[in-house]
Amino acid sequence: MNLTGSKIMGILNVTSDSFSGDGVYDNFEPRLLKLIEDGADIIDIGAESTGPGSKDVSLDEEMNRVKPVINYISKNKLTDKVEFSIDTYKAPVAKYALENGFKIVNDVTAMRGDSEMIDVLIEYQPQIILMYSKDDTARTTSEAIKYDDVIASIKTFLIGRIVELVDAGFDEDNIIVDPGMGMFVSAEPKYSFEIIERLLELRQLGYPICIGISRKSFLGACLPDRQGKMEDREKPSVEWSLKAIENGASIVRMHNVEILKKAL
Repeated sequence: MNLTGSKIMGILNVTSDSFSGDGVYDNFEPRLLKLIEDGADIIDIGAESTGPGSKDVSLDEEMNRVKPVINYISKNKLTDKVEFSIDTYKAPVAKYALENGFKIVNDVTAMRGDSEMIDVLIEYQPQIILMYSKDDTARTTSEAIKYDDVIASIKTFLIGRIVELVDAGFDEDNIIVDPGMGMFVSAEPKYSFEIIERLLELRQLGYPICIGISRKSFLGACLPDRQGKMEDREKPSVEWSLKAIENGASIVRMHNVEILKKAL
């Protein structure tokens, strides 16, 4: 398959409670270098888990986790090799990353988590990924909510966030949208699959789409026991990520960059 301009975003979780079991709390270097070696176009670095049951992380703790990674990237000029994204909803964390060569902010709250985030975005004008979530906070729930039209609901939400940002003086060309996946949308798997199938409708908004399917729990619906071990989700992670690319995704987030590269 031809990526046709789509990018693979590798995931580096500097946490001890990553849902996928790939957190590298205090030994990030091997994972970071492997993502570069495997050909990630972007590396998304986050220091706080946001899935159901995850715990709040204070600003000080998040900075303590992520600063060594950012400093290592800056010192070794890795921003010359690959783009870096900071996965945070906290303005000071985003600011520190942007000051050190990061080009993307990935905010799962779409600026709802920190009222000062919009000021940082206006000052630095990075690319911003605005993600849909059914929950107001970064701590998503496992609620099985229902939608009359899931794409319409996502579009309405994203338009509201985009209008606020652009009206404040942000460059519209730097906006990327993310429809959310899995529990961010609903505990009912059908909605995540429907979003991927109808992704072209989201493209009608006119913004690049980032989507994170990799290892999400909804993929268990593809497996015989409806859940499966984490490693059993690798194959459907690739299959549905390829489907997302076919349907217009500009960026796909992957834990295992190597396996998706081989499938392309």
